[in-house]
Amino acid sequence: MTYWEFKGRELVNCTCEYGCNCQFTALPDKGHCHAVAAVQIDEGRHGDTVLDGLVIAALFKWPGPIHEGHGEVLPFLDSRANDAQRDALLKIMTGQDTDPFATVFAVFASTIETMHEPAVVDIEFEVDVDGRHGRLNIPGYVEMTGEPLRNNVTGQETRAQIVLPAGFEYEVADIGSASSRTTGGPMNIEIDGKYAQFANLHLSTHGVVRARA
Repeated sequence: MTYWEFKGRELVNCTCEYGCNCQFTALPDKGHCHAVAAVQIDEGRHGDTVLDGLVIAALFKWPGPIHEGHGEVLPFLDSRANDAQRDALLKIMTGQDTDPFATVFAVFASTIETMHEPAVVDIEFEVDVDGRHGRLNIPGYVEMTGEPLRNNVTGQETRAQIVLPAGFEYEVADIGSASSRTTGGPMNIEIDGKYAQFANLHLSTHGVVRARA
């Protein structure tokens, strides 16, 4: 098994209301889960292959709770990556070279029934975790925008976090609101003003690299 590790930032938007029941081991509030996710890798490697500066993204659909499986996914690979980097990114995204169920990639991979051919695309992605702002644009496939939660009365920004000391994706995530819509491709997703998570990631072959005691 080839060791990999990266530090990065993510924006994820799903069909749940703010909070996302899945984060609390409960069932999705719509009965199903549709999601758009993107990760900026700031520093990373897979064996001797450097992954600094690359982006990965994916569309997900599950007809019921994620753990019940029958999921569908469309992975996106950064067009700036060379062949070795694309191979490394796909292995990470599909849970290969990873301890069993140690990362969100490995967990999700175990629930996927339909994996569409990975698309090598230009990915425009920017995310500010502390500011709770983000934008993803993959021409011909999907657009996503994320912003802070706002007070319904005053319109002022509201900050909320989820802390998962033993989580398999992050330890702390800032919660916001996001909207996504597909513009082409084999999967249709439409999400309007629902759950978004902004998180700093530090993941490896063995799972989350813990910053907390």
